[in-house]
Amino acid sequence: MKKLLTAWGSLNLPNQLTLLRIMLVPVYLMLLVMFGDDRSLCILPLLVFVLASLTDLLDGRIARKYHLVTNFGKFMDPIADKLLTHTAFIMLTAMGRLHVVACIIFVAREFVVSGLRLVAVEQGRVIAAGMSGKVKTVLQMLLIMLLTVPSGGLLPTLLTFAAAFMTLYSMVEYVWENRAVLGGAK
Repeated sequence: MKKLLTAWGSLNLPNQLTLLRIMLVPVYLMLLVMFGDDRSLCILPLLVFVLASLTDLLDGRIARKYHLVTNFGKFMDPIADKLLTHTAFIMLTAMGRLHVVACIIFVAREFVVSGLRLVAVEQGRVIAAGMSGKVKTVLQMLLIMLLTVPSGGLLPTLLTFAAAFMTLYSMVEYVWENRAVLGGAK
């Protein structure tokens, strides 16, 4: 335990926040399974998801502002993000709250973008996140929050369509703007 605490203390704050986000994923999952259908207790997984989402917002800002960007953070931050969101997408689909096609769109986009980034790295290029990807992320996070708490009405359907559309749009834009990477042009 002492080694674990020493290792934790040796990390900078943004990296601690990234690891905290990863640790909150199973907590969110467990609470969603246990209380996801209970109207009075479904707020618990929602609060955990919101807290985890806030760590995503804070870690990058703190790292950039205080020049604490590390290779560990560059590697683990996107992994933590995908673990959080994709765990939620898959569970919400299994619970019948998220349409399976939307889940596939969300997951497939990340495979495409991650693959493109790998090819770019091999060519010595770095592909920055675009505005459409940031909008996509916000819509997806809002959708997860909305679907974590069981509700009816039109809003979940509209937000699902908006998030799926923006996910597809950002993927197409990402591939189009970086098509030279796929052609091997330098």
